[in-house]
Amino acid sequence: MTKIHPTAIIEDDVKIGAGTSVWDNVHIRHGATIGEECIVGEKSYIAYDVKIGNLVKINAMVYICAAVTIEDGVMISAATVFTNDRFPRATFPDLTSLRPSEPDEHTLPTLVREGATIGAGCIIGNDLEIGRWAMVGMGSIVTKSVPDFHLVLGSPARSVGAVCKCGQLFHRFSAEDGEEFEAKCSACSLKYEIRNSTVMEK
Repeated sequence: MTKIHPTAIIEDDVKIGAGTSVWDNVHIRHGATIGEECIVGEKSYIAYDVKIGNLVKINAMVYICAAVTIEDGVMISAATVFTNDRFPRATFPDLTSLRPSEPDEHTLPTLVREGATIGAGCIIGNDLEIGRWAMVGMGSIVTKSVPDFHLVLGSPARSVGAVCKCGQLFHRFSAEDGEEFEAKCSACSLKYEIRNSTVMEK
């Protein structure tokens, strides 16, 4: 059963899957799709035609702009902001009128792959991909794509290690890493192969 808080604003042509909960003061714009068993936290905004998969957890005060696609099993922590225009301006050069807010040729996409986690207070750039089961540390600013299973931190965000599907850091990258080796998560014993910083589940 879908649960929609009475203060949420759900525009026309929005699709929300079974078992999804939408909390207070959420605004979901027309054409957006949200899968099954998701949570959309209070005061979050989901723009036109955004696509969100199943089992996605969106915490409070998250801003998801147009051209964002979020796959299954993603966690987006509180106060995360997505962007979709590299060189935004409020007006045209003659300062006589506002630029329209609808998506246009300057609207660039962002893809968040399955299982990824974005920490609280992050800013996510555009024309990039956050890889499968990757993790973005809290407060990071992501300006380029993040590979699968990588932990990135900072401003701009940089890869510091590899994270397991269970969420634990199981390897820290260093200049001493060999070209190819195996690593195992001490928390759950899943095994991975790391080849020139490319991380693959075994």
